Amino acid sequence: MSLRHAPWTESADFAIGLRPIPETGWLEGGEADPAARKDPLFAAARPDVFAEAQGSRAGQLEIARLVDAALGTPGEPAGDLPPLYAAARRVSDDLCLMEKSDGAWRLTALSLSAASFFRAEEVLGKSLAELHGPVNGFSERFLRRVERIFEGLRPGLVLERRNWSLFNSDVLSVPDPAPYRARLPLVTPQTAGEALFLRVERQTLRRLPQTGGAVFTIRIWLNPLADVAAEPARLAAFAQAWRSAPQAFRDYKRLALYDRLVEAFLRAHGESHSVNGTASPSLWAP
Repeated sequence: MSLRHAPWTESADFAIGLRPIPETGWLEGGEADPAARKDPLFAAARPDVFAEAQGSRAGQLEIARLVDAALGTPGEPAGDLPPLYAAARRVSDDLCLMEKSDGAWRLTALSLSAASFFRAEEVLGKSLAELHGPVNGFSERFLRRVERIFEGLRPGLVLERRNWSLFNSDVLSVPDPAPYRARLPLVTPQTAGEALFLRVERQTLRRLPQTGGAVFTIRIWLNPLADVAAEPARLAAFAQAWRSAPQAFRDYKRLALYDRLVEAFLRAHGESHSVNGTASPSLWAP
């Protein structure tokens, strides 16, 4: 599979990285039967993949109506399912409801079937500042801009951004990375291209005009690291991004875990030049 997104080639800052897209491009699709992947997770580990706050059902229902409109068909009656999950099982994206309370935008419901190292129940009710607490410098550099973006959202406007990380598994739902990282010593420089995976996160944000909240979507795309070598320009861009990423980005994404393997991969594909200096701010993305 070719790389659908290559965010390490971009040079925009975090705020500029949220770019408007056509409303028709809100959901990317690309999965024949999302429910077949999501339903077993919902049944077996619901606190990992779904959580909702009391009073969030109106916003959940509005998201479900947006999904119906995007797909062009109404969903089946939700029955006992929460409206947000009933909508999320129809699409590849994970769906998150953000609503403003006590002067802060908070996560009040989420369907998270492709978790990137956290559980749904752990983040329910958290504010934007709390959600990004693990990101060094987020409050100082980006929080006010992100809050202004939420406040300024208008109906019909869809914003998109992308970020990336590296991980030694092609499993989509990873609430806890520890068991996978424990197997990292089994990866060799010779197998790194197939055993390490680029984990690209495509995110969108749009207003809920009736209830006043916002829906935040997350779509994870996975590619083996070997795929970057198929396109020389992307390989070169990835090599520079990897070698010149700011320390805050490297720490947050745990890139040091993979340095030896990635450097061996890059050298094996002709990218032996070491890049010094500081990367552009876009590479520091939460």
